[in-house]
Amino acid sequence: MPSTMNTKVKSASTQDFVPINEVRDGVVVLKDSSLRAILLASSINFALKSEDEQTAFIVQFQNFLNSLDFSVQIFIESRMLDIRPYIATLEVAYKNQIDDLMRTQIREYIEFIKSFTEAASIMTKNFFVVIPYSPTAPIGSGGKSFLSFGKKQTATEVSRTFEEQVSQLEQRVSIVQQGLTRTGVRTVQLGTEEAIELLYKLFNPGEEGKPMPLDSQ
Repeated sequence: MPSTMNTKVKSASTQDFVPINEVRDGVVVLKDSSLRAILLASSINFALKSEDEQTAFIVQFQNFLNSLDFSVQIFIESRMLDIRPYIATLEVAYKNQIDDLMRTQIREYIEFIKSFTEAASIMTKNFFVVIPYSPTAPIGSGGKSFLSFGKKQTATEVSRTFEEQVSQLEQRVSIVQQGLTRTGVRTVQLGTEEAIELLYKLFNPGEEGKPMPLDSQ
């Protein structure tokens, strides 16, 4: 009995536990055919604002939430600061520098930055808003036809259906962006590669800094 159970567990693919089917035109398509748009939002230093400004922001944000007739997800991504690009720039400056004193100072600065970031554990934070849309009919994948209400749809019909559903999602995106703009929060929608990169990092937290394969649709 134990050996049989182990065989069943091993036969399950890791992808079976990932609810995402594909990322198409910047839109995340889940396995249940529902859609997701992801917005990257700017931050606001709430503590530095005056009491009146804080109150105004809270009221505007409350009005924004109350105006929505659909749910949204707000989440914060916290990660260790990746200083490798900055260190690489300093290394280039070190190699190109001909003055011995400047080379010594650059090398000491590089070592200081490395030791400081390791000791301080500096974190970066990104703020995202996920906007959902659940269609009434399933979406075909890869341009293939599928059965809907007993009728087989062509690839053209599937593409048209997807575009119509994306249009509904974009209306929600516009509502959220306008509402957040009133609070002083700027947003930008992630494209296909940006969405894939974010999802890859979320599902592979232990592979920070490793080369990331991109498979754009």
